[in-house]
Amino acid sequence: MPRNLVAQTPTYPWEQLKPIRERAAQHPDGPVDLSIGSPVDPVPDLVQRALADHADTPGYGTAAGSPALREAIAGWYGRRRGVELDTDAVMPTIGSKEFIAQLALWLGLGPDDVVVQPVVHYPTYAVGADATGARLVSSDDPDEWPAGTRLIWLNSPGNPDGRVNDVQLLRRAVARARELDAIIVQDECYAELGWEAPWDAHVPCILEDAVTDGDLHNVLSMYSLSKQSNMAGYRTGIVAGDPKLVQSLVNLRKQFGLSLPRPIQAAMTAALDDDEHVQVQKAVYRRRRELLLPAARTWGLQISDSTAGLYLWGTRGEDGWDTMRALAELGVIGGPGHFYGSAGERYVRLALTATDAAIETAAARLSL
Repeated sequence: MPRNLVAQTPTYPWEQLKPIRERAAQHPDGPVDLSIGSPVDPVPDLVQRALADHADTPGYGTAAGSPALREAIAGWYGRRRGVELDTDAVMPTIGSKEFIAQLALWLGLGPDDVVVQPVVHYPTYAVGADATGARLVSSDDPDEWPAGTRLIWLNSPGNPDGRVNDVQLLRRAVARARELDAIIVQDECYAELGWEAPWDAHVPCILEDAVTDGDLHNVLSMYSLSKQSNMAGYRTGIVAGDPKLVQSLVNLRKQFGLSLPRPIQAAMTAALDDDEHVQVQKAVYRRRRELLLPAARTWGLQISDSTAGLYLWGTRGEDGWDTMRALAELGVIGGPGHFYGSAGERYVRLALTATDAAIETAAARLSL
């Protein structure tokens, strides 16, 4: 029996932060919010111009994306991810979250099926599985993935932990997915934000020949311009990989009316065609990380992984809510590790997506 998602979907978990926010707001100099990974820096001028230049566009956008956008996506994968793709192997999405939340539904999964997610995981993978009644398994070891697995989510660099999947692990994951006849998707939204060797040079893509041996059957990569180009408000995501699967998804999205407006597609094309602004933004995040990371360690956080992505993932060896309350006493709002699975219950997440001034203030408070 299908669930009534309108009536039965749980309350959005971030509502639980209200007491933390209230305590942090009592700090004499005000709160510093490092809880949410929402960009605060300006949208690049070239993106804004492209949007404005296409503002007088009365027609519908296409679910497949304009030819220019598909070319830009394929070109970006070739330049930045080391993967050569035809334009029938790529498509835009309305951000990445809608795709993650709905893919299990679209695949017709049910109680007899298994969805695999990372041990420490972005919560939306579970939301999609729960909506279908599928059994959810949290495992980073492909050998543990059970029979009946239909959909596998990988996340590299990971949210919240900044963990990177190397080529060897990706090969094992793809091989196991083929044994299970499962679709495997790697969420790569932070791929341009590697900080420490070797990931500062290149974060592996699941579509690379070194991973797939040139066979993309049932293998997908996801990406987003939210972080690299400060376009979270534009809702610009990408899915790429198995051409047959991508085209089936395009057909479904046509039926559901899931298409980006044409001005947004033009803005997305401009962003993908320009690498310079991405490096400028990465330098901004690097400076913020270099301020916040030593301060967090001075305060007592043991930082795990966090070698890529936009977060510091750390623990003081106590329940994560206790760490959250201790941060709030300093007027700093973090993200509770409880939201990212049982393995995260003793952790907190600190986001680099705050202004320079806010990061400087947080670093100063943590260093006292």
